[in-house]
Order: sequence, then C-alpha cells, then structure tokens
Amino acid sequence: MRRRYTVASAMVGALALIALAGCTTDPNVAAPSEDAGATEEAVEWFDQELYDKQYAERSVVPEGPEGQPWLQYINAEMTDTSAYASTGAKKACFANASISNPWRTTGWITMNQQLKVLQDAGVISEMETRDAQDSDDTQIADIDYFIEEGGCDIFLISPNSTAAMTPAVERACDTGKPVVVFDRGVQTDCPVTFVHPIGGFAWGIDTAEFLIEELEPGSKVVALRVLPGVDVLEQRWAAAEKLFGENDIEAVDYFTGADPAEIKKIISDELAKGDVDGIWMDAGDGAVAAIEAFEDAGVDYPVMTGEDEMSFLRKWKETGLTGLAPVYSNFQWRTPLLAAQKIFAGEEIPKEWVLPQSPITAEEVDQYLEANEGMPDGHYAKFGGEDLPGYPQVWQDRIIP
Repeated sequence: MRRRYTVASAMVGALALIALAGCTTDPNVAAPSEDAGATEEAVEWFDQELYDKQYAERSVVPEGPEGQPWLQYINAEMTDTSAYASTGAKKACFANASISNPWRTTGWITMNQQLKVLQDAGVISEMETRDAQDSDDTQIADIDYFIEEGGCDIFLISPNSTAAMTPAVERACDTGKPVVVFDRGVQTDCPVTFVHPIGGFAWGIDTAEFLIEELEPGSKVVALRVLPGVDVLEQRWAAAEKLFGENDIEAVDYFTGADPAEIKKIISDELAKGDVDGIWMDAGDGAVAAIEAFEDAGVDYPVMTGEDEMSFLRKWKETGLTGLAPVYSNFQWRTPLLAAQKIFAGEEIPKEWVLPQSPITAEEVDQYLEANEGMPDGHYAKFGGEDLPGYPQVWQDRIIP
C-alpha cells in the first residue's frame, strides 16, 4: 500500500513557535514525491547520526546512584566546573517555557520540592522564575531581564523553542555565569550542561517499533502531534515516520494543539474514511479523547502509544487495548537544580547529561497504577519525586507555587 504524507504549514527550524490554533495539517496535501523520502518536517529534523546515537543509548545501563535516575547519566563526557566553585547560598534564575500542559505542571511541582531541599541545605537562596507562557518573544525578554537585572548566580533555562532561543542562551553564557539548559535543546554548546532524557528519536523508535510489531503491513496509523518547531517533538515524528515508511505502514499526521475536541474530530473524520489500525502520539495529552473517538464510533480499539500520564494508563487498563506508554522522563526537572549544586561545589558533571528513558509496557501498567494511586489524571507516573518533601499530597493537590 502506498504511503500518504502530510506537509505541515508554517514549519520549523528558525521559525518561532506558531499559535496552536493554526497547527493542524491538511491530510490531503502530499509531499512532492515518494522519492523525496520524508515530509518537509522530517527532512528538516531527521539526523542520522543523532538517530543512531539515541538508538544505541536505549540499551545502555546508566551510570550514577542506584534508585536515583535523576542523577544518572548515559555515555557522559564529563566537564570541569571548578571555575564556578564558591561557597554560600546562590540565587538561581529560571526562564521557563511554560507550565501550560500537565507534563510541565508535574515537573514544575517536582522542581519546587527539590528547591526546598536545596534551600534547607543552604545551597540555593532563592529561585526567581519567569514563565514565558509558550512565547518565544516573552522568554527572550525574560532571559535578557535576568542578564541585566536579575542578580543571578546561575541561569536555568527550559527553552520554548529551539532555534529562536539560541541567541538569548548565548547572551546568558556571555555573562560568565553558569548556564544549565534542560528539556528542550538549543543550537549552541555554550551551556555548562544540557540535561535531557535520551531524546525524541528514542521515543519515536520505541513507539514506531511497537506499532510495527503489533500491526500487519499495509495498516493505517494516525499520528497525533502537539505542535511544530520543538526539537524533541519533531525528532519523535521524524524517527517514527522513517520506520513506518520502511515497514509498509500508512501514516497520516495532524497537529492537534493537544485539544481533546480537535483530536476527537480528527479521529472521527479518519474513521469515516475507513479503518484506523493504530494511533501514534508525540505526547500523551488527549490520549483519552482519541480512545473515546473509537468508542463513539463503535469500532474496535486501535493499537496505541500514549504516554505515562495517569489518564492514559487508567484508560489503557480499563479498555484492555494493546498499548505502550513512552516516557520523556519527568524527573528531569530535579536535575538542573542538582546540577547547580554540583557546579558550585566545583564537581565534574556531564557536558551533555543524558538521563535514562524507558517506556511503560503492558506488564508494568499495574505496578505504576498502584504506585500512583490517588494521583490526578494529569500526573505522570515516572515523575520521580517520591522522596521529596510534600509527597504525595503536593502532587495530588496540584499545588502550583
């Protein structure tokens, strides 16, 4: 069966993040030819060397303290931080992309509980935070404010998007103060460390290989994507699309803005055209809405990949569908502050701090449901904050500092 491709509009690279409302792709617009080998976004974002690196890292046993994955690392090249060694409590300045989705909210809560530990230990005096609310322009202004007026001892940055944020990160580096980037990347190696799980290609490989194994050649998969222009999200799809194309899986992709109503409409429209055998997602937001669209249509559940968000895990268990919950390790929100502690102690840390990242399989669902009993649907099962103050109440109440 010939594969169909969709071409996203207002895409990638140096472009700033576009409004979510304008992100849905047109499924009727094809790429120039089958020989082109990829959609517009995959051509821009696919990197064979990085794909191969992350493919291999999935099977590497991480180094670091047992039972503390937020301090573990994979294939690390260590960097000397002795130039930053100093005593006394330090002020951290955190430029955050947003807390506009459940994954980021869960991480933000965990980060603040880790902050309390370091404040009590006299490592961090305060963490001034600015929330860019998913705006490149706002985050650029936030970083420039911190540089000029913040009185910061260290900059912590979770970029809103990749290319647009690079010059601002470089300006922070130029101050001579340490810079820690985490979650999403930028196009410079000037930060002291870049903290992230294995990455988007690993997610795409895990999820695509699962669907390929469970589905017959010629099966149709609908890919639900959140938004364009963010490296980890683009890489997830670039990897999955490559593998689908190599294994005779027909894949159509849409940007959804993680809007449940939009997700239901997309799935309903695709079911009206014919069978949908699989659902692939680059983030778990709206996974339940996708499942409900199949229920509304009265058809069999698809083979599906979601995320380790509790709403998906519970719906997975309830329906008995064939599923996989990929993980973009939420516990990474602890690591930048712990990196700051090590930097001011002059300890070596990984230049690229690659954290472990492994999906939740069908055999593990019950384990994670039990461990997170009482947590809200927007909580993430592998959040890694069980040893922090306020557990479990703070996460149950979703108390946002």
